[in-house]
Amino acid sequence: MDLELARKLSQPNTTKIILCVLDGLGGLPRASTLRSELEQADIPNLDRLATRSEIGLTIPVGFGITPGSGPGHLALFGYDPYKYDIGRGVLEAVGIDFDLGPDDVAARGNFCTLDAEGNITDRRAGRVATEISAKLVERLRSIRLDGAEVFVEPVREHRFVLVLRGPGLGDAVTTTDPQKTGVPPLEAVGSDEASKKTAALVNEFVRQALDLLKDAAPANGLVLRGFAKYPQLPQFPEIWKLRAAALAVYPMYRGLAKLVGMDALACPGGLDEQLRVIKQRWDDYDYFFVHYKYTDAAGEDGDFERKCHALADFDARVPDFLDLGADVLMIAGDHSTPALMAAHSWHPVPFLLHSKYCREGNAHGFNEQECLRGSLGQFPAVEVMPLAMAHALRFQKYGA
Repeated sequence: MDLELARKLSQPNTTKIILCVLDGLGGLPRASTLRSELEQADIPNLDRLATRSEIGLTIPVGFGITPGSGPGHLALFGYDPYKYDIGRGVLEAVGIDFDLGPDDVAARGNFCTLDAEGNITDRRAGRVATEISAKLVERLRSIRLDGAEVFVEPVREHRFVLVLRGPGLGDAVTTTDPQKTGVPPLEAVGSDEASKKTAALVNEFVRQALDLLKDAAPANGLVLRGFAKYPQLPQFPEIWKLRAAALAVYPMYRGLAKLVGMDALACPGGLDEQLRVIKQRWDDYDYFFVHYKYTDAAGEDGDFERKCHALADFDARVPDFLDLGADVLMIAGDHSTPALMAAHSWHPVPFLLHSKYCREGNAHGFNEQECLRGSLGQFPAVEVMPLAMAHALRFQKYGA
């Protein structure tokens, strides 16, 4: 939907909307059972809810396009991910409340493990603990570059943020992460003069960083991606006439929510605390975005069983979400992360919308095959918000 049309049709109401995003929700069947993670997992509450809801498969960006988490979430919020492309570095920086200025270029960093030949053996350094990562960031803060100020901030586990501040820096810089093991990190390359200046600074930063990290195995290397400057986005509350709150543990998702104008509420304790905060702030907001990371983390690690357990853990809290009494409850994913691939994939993502205005279909559960047969079929993820607004009676009639 065109955002200007959405702005015209949206109207205030007292109804409530909850969007639960299970990161990396979709999967693929393994050969031994021909069952995907959703088909294998013990999820009786989601299966039962699917029989009383409208279900389908969302296409986060486009057929055959493997999305990052940023585009996947933006689409669910109603933003065309082709038009609004936000670098991961900005999302991480805003998520930890770093105050980005107009001369800043931010990048998402991962500590990684390098072997004696300088090849990557683990892109996430075993998901090294946040406390260890913070100490390594302290080392990197000693780096000095000619032509830019350097800021390095810890995020969570193996993740950190690099911010370069200086005049004339561009953000059209390629990733240094080859997205696979057995090869060395890549050199950064800029596609225009301003970005070439940034890339040269990045490569010098990496050179100094590797010397500082050489005795820090398993986190003795790093990769950088998502170079970006601060964007200006249409604001979610103004478009949809919703008082919107985000409940996300990981900074990147908090940053994305803040960029579109949501209030990021503190909830470091996971689902239990997310539910508690929603109850506490129920009267303050109309829309709650809840992010659940563990499905994606297990999928990226190629751990089929752990992803099944993560799905079951979320399923156990579905009755609690229903008890909140929202007018619209949606269960969605920003992308698929099949354990079979140990990576994001292009596959359409299971989706469920529950409200009292649903037309019940003949679904027998919540998984890829059932959603393929669902009443919503396969549809662009950018249409999730219009569906939610309609079921929440927050759209005016279009035309005479």
